[in-house]
Amino acid sequence: MKESIQQRRQHIDKAHTLSVVHQCELLGIHRSGLYYKPVGESVLNLELMRLIDEKHMLYPWLGVPRMTVWLQKDKGYQINHKRIERLYKLMGISAIGPKPNTSKRGKGELHKIYTYLLRHLEIERSNQVWGMDITYIPVKGGYLYLVAIIDLYSRFVVGWSLSNTMTADWCKQTLNTAIEQYGKPEILNTDQGSQFSALEFSNYVTKEQQIRLSMDGKGRAIDNIFIERLWRSVKYEHVYLFPADDGIQCYQGLKTWFDYYNKERRHQNLDNEHPIVVYQQNLKPAA
Repeated sequence: MKESIQQRRQHIDKAHTLSVVHQCELLGIHRSGLYYKPVGESVLNLELMRLIDEKHMLYPWLGVPRMTVWLQKDKGYQINHKRIERLYKLMGISAIGPKPNTSKRGKGELHKIYTYLLRHLEIERSNQVWGMDITYIPVKGGYLYLVAIIDLYSRFVVGWSLSNTMTADWCKQTLNTAIEQYGKPEILNTDQGSQFSALEFSNYVTKEQQIRLSMDGKGRAIDNIFIERLWRSVKYEHVYLFPADDGIQCYQGLKTWFDYYNKERRHQNLDNEHPIVVYQQNLKPAA
């Protein structure tokens, strides 16, 4: 009889000579199921976060004042703008304008902002430009964060990961895994978030990997439009329809959806072809 995910999880031995990551791979589960526990909030805040997230996906220009009015007048919540401002920061979203949290620019010598390189750039092949971003994912009783990396030419998702915290190291490890599997891009485009502007991340990209780092103009979500579209797709086609009970279920559901997105979902902008096919057919020949 095939074991459940929970049963396989019980086989993990943290004292084993094999690493936890390797054990997870052998058992067919992801380490997020062991470590990433949904971050908790009050029932009211979780309700508001879900509503804010859905509204923001449709109308990304709504800032805190207009979102507060919508929640008060249209949804009947007796809340003030300070609560909504906090939730915006917690979720890492904002209107098209200066962003808090995930797009909050780091200050001091440990952070560096890079020039936006994609304006007027003709993207002609796979692994020419990758885009990377973070979004909020609701989970029963809390929430997680999802980071994804997309090849802008083919729309192929080369990497993604879940976490209950947003750190530069998490982003670095996710990017490193994608590079090990698919090679590296010529340019990586991100927003100006503190995770991406941190020297731990930016030095890894530009110095260790010799990748050109590009950052969206301050508050310009439109600069990274392809990954913004990816967020809308994953949320409306999966996350909102199939709410996860925990980190393992969230990971397994997202894995199924990303496999579908990459290998089965045909894209009109790709002449109704699958992203994986377009990605593989348009790689630059090895020198």
